[in-house]
This record gives sequence, structure tokens and C-alpha cells, in this order.
Amino acid sequence: MSMQQLLGSAAAREAIVLPYRHVDTHFIDGVWIASTTTARNDVTDPATALVWGSVAEGTTEDLEKAVVAARTAFDSGPWPRLAPSERAVVLLRVADQIEARSTELSLTNTLENGSPISETKGAAANAASIFRYFASLAPLLESEDVRPFPNGLGESLVRRDPVGVCGLIAPWNFPINLMVIKLAPALLAGCTVVMKPASPTPLSFRIIMDALAAAGVPDGVANLVTGSGRLGDALVKHPLVNKVAFTGSTPVGRKIASACGELLRPVTLELGGKSSALVLPDADLDAMGSNLIRSCMRNTGQTCYISTRILAPTQRYDEVVELVTSTISAAPQGDPLDPATVFGPTATASQYRTVLDYIESGRAEGARATTGGHKVQLGGGLDAGYFIAPTVFADVTPGMRISREEIFGPVVSILRYDGIDEGIALANNTEFGLGGLVFGADTDAAQAAAERMDTGSVGINFFASNHAAPFGGRNDSGLGTEYGPEGLAAYLSYKSIHRR
Repeated sequence: MSMQQLLGSAAAREAIVLPYRHVDTHFIDGVWIASTTTARNDVTDPATALVWGSVAEGTTEDLEKAVVAARTAFDSGPWPRLAPSERAVVLLRVADQIEARSTELSLTNTLENGSPISETKGAAANAASIFRYFASLAPLLESEDVRPFPNGLGESLVRRDPVGVCGLIAPWNFPINLMVIKLAPALLAGCTVVMKPASPTPLSFRIIMDALAAAGVPDGVANLVTGSGRLGDALVKHPLVNKVAFTGSTPVGRKIASACGELLRPVTLELGGKSSALVLPDADLDAMGSNLIRSCMRNTGQTCYISTRILAPTQRYDEVVELVTSTISAAPQGDPLDPATVFGPTATASQYRTVLDYIESGRAEGARATTGGHKVQLGGGLDAGYFIAPTVFADVTPGMRISREEIFGPVVSILRYDGIDEGIALANNTEFGLGGLVFGADTDAAQAAAERMDTGSVGINFFASNHAAPFGGRNDSGLGTEYGPEGLAAYLSYKSIHRR
């Protein structure tokens, strides 16, 4: 069936060959085993609002089996006892197995959360590249780290041990890669894991589990359970779990941080964002336009680090508004299975209502929508889909909700500033600190502005994640980092052996 035949047709969508649709199993101790309950969670295609799949609503008994399997594999299995270079060989095989499943990964991901196929087609390659990057860090774990005493009377041998059983929880916007950036370093470190995907997107990561098994990851090392937030809460607090990593909203992250603090359990949190793109007076607006959507409205605005606040100098404010409006309005919105689609639907009915509420609040507080700002009915079987026209708000002031709060949808706000100091102050006038951008022709001036922004990552004239560089948030955007050697360190426990 051609891609064109799939567009807008529920019957054609049902005909797509996928490895998983309606399932009642969890992956525990190397096999798919039946859930202990008949309760199910539906999986809905946000482009049509039709249920196309379902998974088991895991119970505490299912979770117990998974955690015990991971605990046993860590305490007595081979994985933590392999040399890091041996584990790296398996990670490289995992990468190959993931790439071999790229089509089914992409289609499942798109049907789960509405991410355009132009976005999800790269998910397998990106996941594979993350595994390969962390495999390349094996020599770091195998190098001997001996540190002399400052007084010269001895030395310390520093050992890097795996932290133990890890509970990994991923969100619905990038359900494959936001789990893999936790899984890959945990596995290289020698940890075992129990993973829980977000309840709207429980199917695509099952394909990754098949890749792990085919690559020879030992039984019990990687386990997957599906269920609601209640199950995630139980995973976070389970007494046999040694470490938690979570990506998601700041309110949920606070609860996880509180639980882990009480348990003295290490935790990595990658949370919300309200990042700013600071447009300097000398910015090349044509170059800015070519990077705008990926940097400020990627994945229909459902990306944590994108710069959904654009800060424009007063003398160029109208130019920037015109550029952003024309760029956003010209990008195609439609069926996410269409390769030409740039903007798809919002991922869930709940998020759809949330975004519409923010749009109404923007209007009520005096912002001006220069494009979008309304529901969209696309026809052709997509009338019930969760589509919102990508929206640009001008005349936004710092106190407005749309300027302060994370919307997580296709909405961009443009604020004005006078002078670089005010621009930096506006960029930092947020509770978050995850991403950010500086657009400017003078790279030295742009670098200087980036240095002053209080955020975990800043791009100069573009934004992209680098597997080799730490990614993490400041303030309400999280704790700890992922990617890079720093991301690997989050799954290690250090021991110093002092000797003369």
C-alpha cells in the first residue's frame, strides 16, 4: 500500500502491518508474559481520534515480577560482570537491530502520538546512534583511574560500579528516543532496568524490546511494563530500585524528586521548558527563517527544549513578526502519515483542550494572533482529529500566561525588548531553564549573549542535541543531565580504594 493510500483513511490505517496493536503482555525476564489483569488501556490515533490499539494496564504484581527479574539479573546475572567493552559489543548489535525495524517504529510512533512521519522516520537512526555513542565510552569505564594523595603519602584507586536496578520512565512526545537516552548509558554501565512508557504511547517501545532480545541482551536485564501513572509511582518507590530517571512535566517531576529524596535515591529529571530565542539587532532573518520551525515549533510544538518565546528588538519587531508569521503559516499541516506534513495534531484529547485554553487566555490578555489560533477540521476522515492551526501571538507581554507557562503545543509568542540587557533579562525571566537560542550575525556578540542566558543548553543560530554533550535543565527544568560522559556517570556508583 502506498503512503498516499494511507492518508485520511481509517480503513487504510487498519491495514498497516504493525508488529503490535492489541496486546496483553509485558516484557519480563526475557519473554513476553501475560498481564495479571484483563484491564486494558486504549491507544488512540490523534489524527482520527479512533482507537487502533490497546495494552494491558499493569498491576503491582506485574511490576513486582519485573523489578525482581531486574534485581536478580543484577545481583547474580552475567551482565554487570561483563567487561564494559563486552557490553559495548551488545549495544552495537542493538543499534543494528533497531535500524532494521525503522519502518514499523516510525509508523507505530506516528499512529500513537501524531508526530509527522517526516519526524518519526529518523527515530530509529537516532536511537541507534545513541547506542553507538555510549558503546564508544566503554574505554572510559575500563581505564584505570589512580589519584595520588596531595601529601604524597598514598594513592586512591577510583572504581566506577553500576548503580543497580534503574526505573526508567519516558513521556509521550518522543517515546522512543527519550527512553533510549536513559537505557543506553544504563546498560553500558552494567545496570539492569525496568521501563514504563507513557500511557498514550505504549506500543512503539515494544519494538525496541524485540531489538534488545534479538541482540542478545540477557534475560532480566531490560524489562518493560505498561500502565498508568499509578504504576510509574509504584516503580519510583519500589524498595528494590536503586535509581530513577524520568522525562516529563515539572509537576510530576517534583513528586518524583520528593519521593526519591525521602528514599535517598538518586534521580535524573528532564522536565518542562519555556525557552527563549533572543533575536539580536543584526540577525539574518532569512537564516533565522530556515531554522525557525525546527528550533521553535518542532513536533507541532510538543518538544521540551524548543524556544516558544521569541524576543525581538523593538527596531526590528515588525520584521520578526512578519517573518515568523509567514514561515509558520506556509508550513503544511495535515495527515501525519503524509511525508509533506510539517504540523500534525496534538498528541492527546487532553493536550488538545489544554492548548486551546492557552490560546483563549492569550486573546483574553490582549495578545494578537497573527496566524492560526483555532481548531482545524481537515476532512477526509480527519475531521475528529486533534488539529489546531499553528499559532503566532504578537504583542505579548512577560506577565501573560502564554509567555510564562509551558504550553506544549503549536503556539509561539513574540515579545519585544529594548537593549541587550533587557533582552537577556527577559530570556531569564522564567522559572525554567532548558533550551534557548541566540540569532545574530556577529558570532562573538551571539556567544556573549548565550553565556549570559541561565539555561542548560543554548544554540547559536540553530539548535540541536549533541549525544556527546550534556543535556539537562536548570531551575524548574530538572535535575542532572543526560547525554555525554556526564549522562553515563548518572548510572555509576563510585568507590575509592586508598592504598600506599
